Amino acid sequence: MRIAIDRDRCIGSAQCVLAAPGIFTQDDEAIGEVLPGREHDADDPAAVEGIEACPVGAVAIAED
Repeated sequence: MRIAIDRDRCIGSAQCVLAAPGIFTQDDEAIGEVLPGREHDADDPAAVEGIEACPVGAVAIAED
């Protein structure tokens, strides 16, 4: 499983980044991104917190 961000749905609120700055960041367009090497950390409690913090559900756990 991996962390996935729906770029079309993301509104750039940065709630994922605030909840889990070691896992999430934002690109130059303020769209959420998963930090390199953290894509498969979906079971990390911080990742779960970041996923749950998204107000529009743009961050989710996806099957590989």
